Amino acid sequence: MEGIVKLSTGKLISLSEQELVDCDVDGLDQGCEGGLMDNAFEFIIDNGGLTTEGNYPYTGTDDSCNSNKESNAAASIKGYEDVPANDEASLQKAVAAQPVSVAVDGGDNLFRFYKGGVLSGDCGTELDHGIAAVGYGIAGDGTKYWVMKNSWGASWGENGFIRMERDVADEQGLCGLAMQPSYPTA
Repeated sequence: MEGIVKLSTGKLISLSEQELVDCDVDGLDQGCEGGLMDNAFEFIIDNGGLTTEGNYPYTGTDDSCNSNKESNAAASIKGYEDVPANDEASLQKAVAAQPVSVAVDGGDNLFRFYKGGVLSGDCGTELDHGIAAVGYGIAGDGTKYWVMKNSWGASWGENGFIRMERDVADEQGLCGLAMQPSYPTA
C-alpha cells in the first residue's frame, strides 16, 4: 500500500502493519496466525485507511486493537486487483508498474532465517506471510530474482529485503510467491 500511496501522492508514508495484525481479525484474517491479502485490502477500504507506523508501531505479536490509534488514518486505497495466479510473467508486468502484495510460505526455515544472496531451493507453498514484490533483477551468475520487502525490520535479510529466485520450474513460484498476488489501487 505504501507504494501506491507514493505513486499517487508523491509522499512516502510508512504505514502500520501492526494495525492489520491487531484490528483485522474478522473472518479468515487472524493477526499473526495469517490471513488473505484481499481481505486486508477490504479492511483498509472499510476502515478508511491505515495509520502510520510511528502512530501504531510493529510489535511482532498479536495485541488488542487500539481504536484510538486505528482511527487516525494517514492513507487509504480505493480498491485492489488480483494478478493472475501462478503466472510469474503477469506478476513481473504488475511489479514493473507498482509494488505487489504476495503471500509466501514464511514459516519455512529457509525463508525465516534468510541472511542474504538469492534465495533458492525448496521452501514450501503453505502460504502464511505477506510481503511486497518491489522489483526484479538478474544476479552476476545469471540467476533471475525478485526483490521483496518484508515487514520484519531492517535487521532481517538484506536490510529488510529478500532476493528470491524468479522463474523457477514450479509455476507457483518459490515459496508460493506466484499463488495469490494482488495490489491496491488508488
